[in-house]
Amino acid sequence: MSSLKFSTLLSNNGFMFTLKRSIASLSSLSETHQLLYKTCRDFAEGELKPNAAKFDREHLFPEKQIRQMGELGLMAISTPESLGGTGLDYLAYAIAMEEISRGCASAGVIMSVNNSLYLGPINKFGNAQQKEEFIRPFTNGENVGCFGLSEPGNGSDAGAASTMATKNESSWTLNGTKSWITNAHEAKASVVFATTDKSKKHKGISAFLVKTDNPGFSLGKKEDKLGIRGSSTSNLIFEDCSIPEKNLLGEPGLGFKIAMMTLDAGRIGIASQALGIAQASLDVAVEYATKRVAFGAPISKLQSIQNKIANMSLRLESARLLTWRAAVLKDEHKPFTKEAAMAKLAASESATFNSHQCIQILGGMGYVSDMPAERHYRDARITEIYEGTSEIQRLVIAGNVFKEYNLQ
Repeated sequence: MSSLKFSTLLSNNGFMFTLKRSIASLSSLSETHQLLYKTCRDFAEGELKPNAAKFDREHLFPEKQIRQMGELGLMAISTPESLGGTGLDYLAYAIAMEEISRGCASAGVIMSVNNSLYLGPINKFGNAQQKEEFIRPFTNGENVGCFGLSEPGNGSDAGAASTMATKNESSWTLNGTKSWITNAHEAKASVVFATTDKSKKHKGISAFLVKTDNPGFSLGKKEDKLGIRGSSTSNLIFEDCSIPEKNLLGEPGLGFKIAMMTLDAGRIGIASQALGIAQASLDVAVEYATKRVAFGAPISKLQSIQNKIANMSLRLESARLLTWRAAVLKDEHKPFTKEAAMAKLAASESATFNSHQCIQILGGMGYVSDMPAERHYRDARITEIYEGTSEIQRLVIAGNVFKEYNLQ
């Protein structure tokens, strides 16, 4: 890329913080990736980490920080520069997502949805007019998008969309409800999946681009969630919602394929978010263990604590390698469905494990909101659920393994 947005904002604002973790593990990567890592880490330390507890406690959308992330180029990392994006690869996206999520998991998921679930399918399947209208205004952090796939009765069964789209002379009319939609209350547009031909089952699903100020569109209540409370989650409701014919994304009946391809890429983003939570949990545990004194010495000297730290680090590093592998395969235009599922499964379970062990190491201090351990624990749980539960990931992995053995 000709200019690095993230380095520009860094120098302008003087975010210069001491890194707690060496970037030695990134030394084999390009200078651009290493600069992106440091920029995101400094931003997370200076802008996200100090405010994450407030975002969580007050259920606040981090509007200022999302705009700053847009100025850094983080809200459209893999979108081409010609459309206002940063023009970097998916490995860069994974690195940035982890560091942002380490500072604030809510900011991480807002960033993930805009990058991979909203901009991703439009970048791949949109025409020139759609890209100008639905991508360019969503690259700088001023606007965010969302992804309307799940419904009240078909969370993991993406082929059972009950939302209907009826063709008129020069428009489509949508009726139905989408549920568990991240960014719902802040989004200015959504990629929405609806059935256009019931007789064709999953081949009768199409994708549409819908602006949230469209007549016939409304929002449900904000869900009161266990974690990730700085991002809104709500229903998208369509009641005779008429949209222009030109807002069909791709061809009629291509919606299921668009959704599956989008989720493959999205799982890399959620894996990276989970890595950030897992790393933040390890950071807290190590710092506390070296300062907390029991039996006349820091508890870091106890073998039981060392075993926990070793297991946390092992799971984290293993999941990170799986995630980077999936990202590199995507960048190389090679199949990555199984690898993305493996990354998402390993990273999300690492986040849950590490946040649990972090609380155990902190003891009573891990259970109170004065420390971030309990927030990391709550934030980690959703990473095993959204964009495909751990159970679905195992089905995807096993199915691909059987295909590799020519048994399906």
